[in-house]
Amino acid sequence: MTVDAASEIRRRAAALSSDGQDVEGPLEGYHHEAYAFRLPVENPLAAHSLRGKLRVPRPGLLWFDRRCFASEDRLLIALQGRVSGIPESAEIADGVFLQGFIEGRTLGGGATSPRSLAARHVTQLGRLFRELTAIKPDELDDIPRVPTLTGSSSVDSDSMDGDSADDDSMDGDSADDDSAGFLRGLIRFTEHEVYRRNAGVFGTLLSTLGVREQALAELSESASGLGRRPFVLLHGDLHRKNLIVDPSGDLWFIDWELAMIGDPLYDLATHLHLMHYTKREEQQICEVWREAVEYAKPGCSAHMGHDLPVLMAYKRVQSVITDVIRTAEEIRAASEADERALPDAARKVRRVLAAAQEQLGLTSVPSLHRVMAAYADWLESSPRPHPEQHP
Repeated sequence: MTVDAASEIRRRAAALSSDGQDVEGPLEGYHHEAYAFRLPVENPLAAHSLRGKLRVPRPGLLWFDRRCFASEDRLLIALQGRVSGIPESAEIADGVFLQGFIEGRTLGGGATSPRSLAARHVTQLGRLFRELTAIKPDELDDIPRVPTLTGSSSVDSDSMDGDSADDDSMDGDSADDDSAGFLRGLIRFTEHEVYRRNAGVFGTLLSTLGVREQALAELSESASGLGRRPFVLLHGDLHRKNLIVDPSGDLWFIDWELAMIGDPLYDLATHLHLMHYTKREEQQICEVWREAVEYAKPGCSAHMGHDLPVLMAYKRVQSVITDVIRTAEEIRAASEADERALPDAARKVRRVLAAAQEQLGLTSVPSLHRVMAAYADWLESSPRPHPEQHP
């Protein structure tokens, strides 16, 4: 995004603020450029929040996750009063939305210094899972959906396995308990819309690091053995930076752009993968999740023991592909004066490679020196900018 474009979004935030001056941002986030500002008293959100948040999608982004709902804000509006701990949202003009800004701190941490969830927050997380599961998917039918990418020109039709109907399981057009089809649809998205679409720019880098496309085909075979579970509403991105602790100590759940209708066990797998819990904490969260979803809709935890590792395996491979490509973009954009950019990024990539070693079929994890060399060679080749992506 150019400086002029960024300044224009900031000016829009200032025009919506109470005094035109108190604007914070851009806030951290990959998918949107966002600013927080004090709300004027006449704003419909002012009764609930001191500050509002203007979020504008970043153009030309690489999307690494399959999307379901075309409007996060319309989803949030539909969930008000039904799901606890989510931001308020209001349409202040035709197609222009503001969200209430949640004051507080993220759980932060990360892979190297994770912060354990307090007992209070574990309870509130369980409440979230219970409330999401209790919502009937057809109650959200009025919210516009992102069109399926199956059959788009970017997909090599000769490579399809003839089971393209599996992709529809994400859009509610097939059985609403087809967990195997749901996962195969996610894998197919990663294969065609992430790996192959970007192979012209990042393919050599992925291959050098041992990230094989064949790993996705092997995951798809494993997905066929999943049991059936009733589909529910999922957040889809419950990581530490999307969990906010407010000044009263309560937990809030933000950034719903990756919410979808699908297999409830996928939300748990995504959360466990992103949170880097200890084994003991992971067992606790699994039990809290199981009790929550079974209370709201019996059968949601069926086949959990067998299927959770399969979903976790997909998340590991997806994360490797995502992190290798995102890291390449970040390194290319980093200042030449930032001498730590390459080694720090290489350490991050090496961690995700190690986590997915089994799924990738790596006999050994590339050394830090080898990872750095792979990125240095990639940078030297001066790859062209990535092609425009589907939203």
